[in-house]
Amino acid sequence: MCRCPADSSPINVEDILNRLKCLSAAEEFFAALGVRYDPKVLDVSRLHIMKRMGQYLAAEDFSHLPDQVIAARARAILERAYCDFATSAPLTHRVFKVLRDHNPDRPVTPGRTIIPLDSFLKPFEKE
Repeated sequence: MCRCPADSSPINVEDILNRLKCLSAAEEFFAALGVRYDPKVLDVSRLHIMKRMGQYLAAEDFSHLPDQVIAARARAILERAYCDFATSAPLTHRVFKVLRDHNPDRPVTPGRTIIPLDSFLKPFEKE
């Protein structure tokens, strides 16, 4: 079990879901939810952490819940997603399709993964 460092400072819970939808940088999510993080972990796994957080949030039903409960759940979800990647490499969890489809034991077939440069540089022909 991962022990994520918790920040005891209060967070603004008012309309938290809508405010989270307007955020873009991972650091903004951590700040909005009052979750501490190691910048080194975030630099390596930010997309994976945010994708996992989105997966966890999608599994939740926040309808008819007060903002305080929603904020507490969102904070716990971000902490959980962060802990997933603070203790193991992104390849372990394979949250993105490209990683799930990649089999490191299967050699690459020549010609199947290479797209010739001229195939997409040709100008579009008018119909």
